[in-house]
Amino acid sequence: MPDTPQRAADVPIRPAATVMLVRDGEAGLEVFMMQRTLSAAFAHGMYVFPGGKVDAADEADHFEPICDGLDDGPASERLGLESGGLAWYVAAVREVFEEAGVLLARREGDDEVVDLDEPDIAARYNDARHAIHEGRLDFAKFCADEELLLLVDSLHLVDHWITPQGERRRFDTRFFLGAAPPAQHPLHDDKETIDSRWVRPADAIDLWRNGELQMLPPTIATLEFLLPHATAGDAVAAAAAVGIPEPVLPKVIVVDGKVVGIKRPGDDGYDDAVEPEFTL
Repeated sequence: MPDTPQRAADVPIRPAATVMLVRDGEAGLEVFMMQRTLSAAFAHGMYVFPGGKVDAADEADHFEPICDGLDDGPASERLGLESGGLAWYVAAVREVFEEAGVLLARREGDDEVVDLDEPDIAARYNDARHAIHEGRLDFAKFCADEELLLLVDSLHLVDHWITPQGERRRFDTRFFLGAAPPAQHPLHDDKETIDSRWVRPADAIDLWRNGELQMLPPTIATLEFLLPHATAGDAVAAAAAVGIPEPVLPKVIVVDGKVVGIKRPGDDGYDDAVEPEFTL
């Protein structure tokens, strides 16, 4: 029996957070990117930044005492929300830890980002990373046991995209930027992601144009944000000055049941484009 078509307007839009980790490489500013597994339900095979859904657990009140320099009020103001903004920052930190093995945190009483170069510490944190991702370990409990404070104040909102109507999975995604800690080394998890690399933004865009890297429009747009900046410090400073970006809601263009393109607000024909009635 064929599946009943799902109305596109009924697909829930889930909150999500993703993070551009930047550093100074030998040839200039670099950003960390990962390739999603070819079997992923969403964006399979695409090169992306670490990120994922904002979980209900990220909204727990017990995160506020362990978030460094930011509580829910100011966090929400930074995102243009009445409340609940801190959960986006918590999710951003958690997802970067789960997917890339980088923990944006410091120990209580220590001003430096936690050092994961020590083999025993690196192994313990790597085990915790996978346990948190698999739901066997609570992220907040891990932070409490390790006496960690999450460096949410080091992340800056740079863009905001909402998946077009018609997609089977839709996300309300906020893109953050932060400097990569020097004593930590990102690496994909070999589960949801199968490759990772540090890459100059201009090189990533060239690889996309040549068909060597597959990327979604929001990823390309946020890479373009990095292009004018020569150093990680410049990029962080520019991100801190962005403010609250307007959400970008693209529309898919469908002809005879096939997607033939995507239009962004401001593109010719955007206002006249008819959104799909059913999921594609």
